[in-house]
Amino acid sequence: MSGAVVAGARTPGRTATGPADGPWLLGVRHHGPGSARAVLAALREARPAVVLIEGPPEGDALVPLAADPGMRPPVALLAHAVDDPGRASFWPMAAFSPEWVALRWALDHDVPARFIDLPAAHSLALKEPAPEGPGEGPERAEHAQEEVTPVVDPIRVLAETAGYDDPERWWEDVVEHRSSGGSHGSPGVDGTGRGGIADDGDAASEGARPGGTPGEALAPFVALAEAMSALREAYGDGGQPRDAVREAYMRIQLRAARKEFGDDVAVVCGAWHVPALAARTTLAADRALLKGLPKVKTDLTWVPWTHRRLARQSGYGAGIDSPGWYGHLFEAVDRPIERWMTKVAGLLRDEDRPVSTAHVIEAVRLAETLAALRGRPLAGLGETTDAVRAVMCEGSDVPLALVRDRLIVGESLGEVPDTAPAVPLQRDLTRSQRTLRLKPEASERQLDLDLRRETDAARSRLLHRLRLLDVGWGDPVAGPGSTGTFRESWRLSWEPELHVRVAEAGVWGTTVLTAATAKAASKAVAATALADVTTLAEHCLLAELPDALPVVMKALADRAALDADVGHLADALPALARSLRYGDVRSTDTAALTEVAAGLAERICVGLPPACTGLDPDGAEALRGRVEAVHGAIGLLDTGAEPGQGLRGRWDAVLHKLAARDTVAGIIRGRATRLLLDEGRLPEDEAARLMGLALSPGTPPADAAAWIEGFVGGTSGGGMLLIHDERLLGLVDAWLTGVPADLFTDVLPLLRRTFSAYEPGVRRTLGELVRRGPVPEGARRDDAFPVTEGFGPGLDRARADAVEPVLRLLLGRPPELAEAAV
Repeated sequence: MSGAVVAGARTPGRTATGPADGPWLLGVRHHGPGSARAVLAALREARPAVVLIEGPPEGDALVPLAADPGMRPPVALLAHAVDDPGRASFWPMAAFSPEWVALRWALDHDVPARFIDLPAAHSLALKEPAPEGPGEGPERAEHAQEEVTPVVDPIRVLAETAGYDDPERWWEDVVEHRSSGGSHGSPGVDGTGRGGIADDGDAASEGARPGGTPGEALAPFVALAEAMSALREAYGDGGQPRDAVREAYMRIQLRAARKEFGDDVAVVCGAWHVPALAARTTLAADRALLKGLPKVKTDLTWVPWTHRRLARQSGYGAGIDSPGWYGHLFEAVDRPIERWMTKVAGLLRDEDRPVSTAHVIEAVRLAETLAALRGRPLAGLGETTDAVRAVMCEGSDVPLALVRDRLIVGESLGEVPDTAPAVPLQRDLTRSQRTLRLKPEASERQLDLDLRRETDAARSRLLHRLRLLDVGWGDPVAGPGSTGTFRESWRLSWEPELHVRVAEAGVWGTTVLTAATAKAASKAVAATALADVTTLAEHCLLAELPDALPVVMKALADRAALDADVGHLADALPALARSLRYGDVRSTDTAALTEVAAGLAERICVGLPPACTGLDPDGAEALRGRVEAVHGAIGLLDTGAEPGQGLRGRWDAVLHKLAARDTVAGIIRGRATRLLLDEGRLPEDEAARLMGLALSPGTPPADAAAWIEGFVGGTSGGGMLLIHDERLLGLVDAWLTGVPADLFTDVLPLLRRTFSAYEPGVRRTLGELVRRGPVPEGARRDDAFPVTEGFGPGLDRARADAVEPVLRLLLGRPPELAEAAV
């Protein structure tokens, strides 16, 4: 918020040669470039002996790190309870935050800088630990920050009083577009990108700035202080009763600073607090407000932050709508609109949009014209956005959404030096990231790994270990081009809250390996579901945790021996089967899993047929998915077996039983028939016979529709099967046309679900085949029955022969070798 300058509890006087007497209370909007410029000008004019900043006092020891060359905003002070790292709060600062500007000015001028807000030891103790549920996590630490927008929004009230319907537009007109010394540009960036303060020189910064009158830099704060005082008189604490405690502590710290430095004190705080700090109260009264506050032991450090997390839409109470735009306004040396349009053009060109220099010129002219028509002093974000949409995006909001995401909000991720305090686990993670050249980035990106390379394999192990520790830096995704086990793809995005996750995981160990091992062993002991243990075993193999595997395997054997539920066994087997195939690529010994997996498969083969009877539709659908998963798992477990032999042979026998039993749910019978047909274990004539029985007039239509869904439903190629086997298509067509009208409505949802999953081209071809009607046996293309090219009964040898040269070329087999092989 914007604020005011107040000398103690009185309006500052002016002198002929210098600024008003202190102390100076500089009320600010926490992330506003206009406030930052005004604070810098006020500090240059006032030259205080000490700077007090709203923030946790425990952070005083970390202040010198702000001048470290490795510190690059946006950053945040992170405070967390030692015994409960999940109870945490952040104090973010961007390069254009007034607090950061004040901090850097103090460090650059050897002036003490101190934080004066309520200590984190108290503020964290006052927070109620929220139970972590779905969709919750360390974000709650950010949302529970001490500095939030009051229930009464002062900016909105002041904007409405001034006749504005948009508080952000009012703020831009009054503050952000207010020039500093005749220039709209930034007086406070040192050109390094670290948010340092480029001073105008000692001579120029003594007293008033060149060309201005003494005290001019402080004058805007006086007017805004009066406005905030009026608001506090009208609205009291603004719906934030805890502010009284915080403000009492701030007044105590202000008194201590005045006792040490006299009135030569500058305070940078939220403008809402200025009237409270200027109020006349007694020390005893302030101490009484602080008496009996709970307290916890805390640790503080600097952590990287992002512009995206500064945005109000992220849930941050003191957030702003456009951190990227504000950063640009603060950093632009001059001509901010022209420079902004150039940035937009560069972004759109990188996305292959045809944007020329003429577009930039026209967009600038349009933005300035809109500002003039709307009576604004300069073009703001609204005018520039409208101009970009009209000129560079051709009226489309699709490319404009990219501009909003990449530039208006922004993707900047700050950096902190290695000397910043951190838990041992964080230091080990940082070392691993550097060794593996895996830099944390705020923007989402995809990482494709080839596990045959040692570096990629190490990256995969690190990411899997972090997932075990609930540090969600990366999520596995389906990669393009290959389904081999030596390929992995991850979607990476580093969020500031992950530092809290790392701190929480620090209780398990001091390195990523030891912490992941300890947590995996603990989860294995505590797990009650067999599927949870098998999934954990898979994660241990992926993360290469050999010391945790014995504990996990013992838990797995115990749970498997006691669990007689076929559904649980079927849920557990796929994860074990996937784990067994990782040995070849990851050089992991998976022999310990083989015996357990084989035992589970045998028990599933025995118990599955009885479990598939007497099911309601929902239960049948769930078990159909388990049958498919077990089928794929057994294919991985018994890859070397001959057809009809070993585990695969026993599973084929189970599928035959399921396909032939009338008591089995129709969707499961249909799926079992399809699986056997696809594996070549069921002749086509037998599949047609089973379909004919399932679709016979004596079968209830709902059961027949469920069979069809199981046989050709989903995205498993059922549509292509019907296209290429017109006998099956004819059976389905004949059954469908024979369903009584009063029962058709009952089966329609199942049929829609079945056929709507097909690709549009498949549905179109099926429609053409049904419209053409069945082809009599032995019919040819030159007869009276036209046959769709490539389809029809029997083998089209002419078309098959046309493929042979291409196959030889792909296989690298000359014609003579192919003939010799025959």
